[in-house]
Amino acid sequence: MNLLSVMLQAAPVDTAEEVGEVSLNFVEMAFKGGWIMAILLVLSIIAIYIFFERFVAIRKAAKTDVNFMNRIREYIHDGKVDSAISLCRTENTPVARMIEKGIQRIGRPLPDVNAAIENVGNLEVSKLENGLPMLATISGGAPMIGFLGTVMGMIQAFYDMSMAGNNIDVSLLSGGIYTAMVTTVGGLIVGILAYFGYNFLVARVEKVVFNLETRTSEFMDLLYEPA
Repeated sequence: MNLLSVMLQAAPVDTAEEVGEVSLNFVEMAFKGGWIMAILLVLSIIAIYIFFERFVAIRKAAKTDVNFMNRIREYIHDGKVDSAISLCRTENTPVARMIEKGIQRIGRPLPDVNAAIENVGNLEVSKLENGLPMLATISGGAPMIGFLGTVMGMIQAFYDMSMAGNNIDVSLLSGGIYTAMVTTVGGLIVGILAYFGYNFLVARVEKVVFNLETRTSEFMDLLYEPA
């Protein structure tokens, strides 16, 4: 019984020591991935920058004064076109710039006014979407780069096996296998984050587009109203 007790007490200590010996942090794993991981790191930095820069820009563009259109209507009905234009420039939002263009076209045929507003709206949406194609490219390209590292790592592993002959050792193959596995994980992580970030921003842009279309309809209805 005494011998059994000693063995049971010693077992957890040995297990903990073994776990400590084989533990590997994320930074060490990344270095095992080689130069492919450096490319993935650069792509991740670009993706993070694009996401937060676009998020701030889109959030700013989505903010509008709830009384903006009511004040525009009052100015137009009172014949204060200059005051309406000044209000639009003060707001300095996509909606305000779009409505400003419409106000400047007052007096022309309504289809021309509507076309001018739509042109400005398309330009504003194009500005909001700036950088999103790059984010979409990273979401699709990062996993492919990771798989490229996987193939290269496996090639390295099989090459080492062929060169070792009958003296194959696990440690001899670890370098290629580490590269294969780590680059796959790294590519998938960067790709997944970029993919979700891209779709999140696209959804936010669509909300802004809906708001622009709504304000365009309100302004055109305003022009159709009797003086």
